[in-house]
Amino acid sequence: MSLIEREIPGVVMTPDNIRSKKLPVVTNVLVAVAAFVVAAAVVLGLGIGNWVLVVVLGAALYLVGLSVVAGRIEGRRAARNRTMKSLIYAACLLAILPLASVVWTLISKGAARLDGDFFGTSMNNIGARDANGGAYHAIVGTLEQVGLATLMAVPLGVLGAIYLVEYGRGKFAATVRFFVDVMTGIPSIVAGLFILSFWVLIVSPWFNDGQPRFSGFAASLALAVLMLPTIVRSTEEMLRLVPGPLREGSYALGVPQWKTILRVVLPTALPGIVTGVMLSIARAAGETAPVLLVAGGAAAINMDPFAGNQQSLSLFVYQQAGDGSKFAPDRAWTAALTLVALVLVLTVSAKLLARRNKLSR
Repeated sequence: MSLIEREIPGVVMTPDNIRSKKLPVVTNVLVAVAAFVVAAAVVLGLGIGNWVLVVVLGAALYLVGLSVVAGRIEGRRAARNRTMKSLIYAACLLAILPLASVVWTLISKGAARLDGDFFGTSMNNIGARDANGGAYHAIVGTLEQVGLATLMAVPLGVLGAIYLVEYGRGKFAATVRFFVDVMTGIPSIVAGLFILSFWVLIVSPWFNDGQPRFSGFAASLALAVLMLPTIVRSTEEMLRLVPGPLREGSYALGVPQWKTILRVVLPTALPGIVTGVMLSIARAAGETAPVLLVAGGAAAINMDPFAGNQQSLSLFVYQQAGDGSKFAPDRAWTAALTLVALVLVLTVSAKLLARRNKLSR
């Protein structure tokens, strides 16, 4: 076999030594096995911890061993690259583990009451020794409350973001942006107290013969207050990412600014806007304190969000988790699983609808 030779300061380069050496997969596996064996021997042999400490110490020893072995085979630069890559993979795994643990816990414990009775009945006339009872009234309440809150918060949030990006200048826009940032971090119970003091105690008596009244609509108002800053900030950032030449091309064709925003800017930023809206909906669906303060909760079904106490899934989980009945924890876990599944279905549906937009592709 002929060799392609090349003279470089006294070194003959051939196809065999041009290629850099790489760490064999078997060697990598052996380093990992040795690291975890040593970690198990140290931790369990000395009795200083359990398998969690074995995993942590084993990972640390693996990184050290990998750096040493790879440095001798591949060189220092390739060894550093391999070590950093391993750290990135480890960080990704650590980020995924809590999510996987939550999902597994919800599915394993929430599957006990996934039946027709749970989704078709309420807790009306259900005693502590009754194994039946479901969350139908809570599902209805969550859908109505979050739906009304979305109808109120999304138009206001998107219009506010359009003003800040396209029209807002000077001190007023800076003031609006400042208060939006402040509202982003307010506790949910503060929003509930605000709606309680304003809507329930002051406004609702005008429609109820002078008597304050809880309602699902009051909960929707509190949830809308929580959703609004998230929608404004996320929409504002998405609108700023729209390339300027798109706007300039539209203006050059004589299209007015309002129609450019409606037909060009918003469709282009739609996927990001949908993501921000779904994040705000997920937060609203999981809030308990505002619903407890202004809707009160209920054991029976109430289809009217404007009159009377109303339940939600998050409040149902809170109440069942603290109930003394031995059947209550199963209801709480199944309701939590239902809430997560509901948010997941809404998010996937919104993403699929947003992908159908041609300008956003």
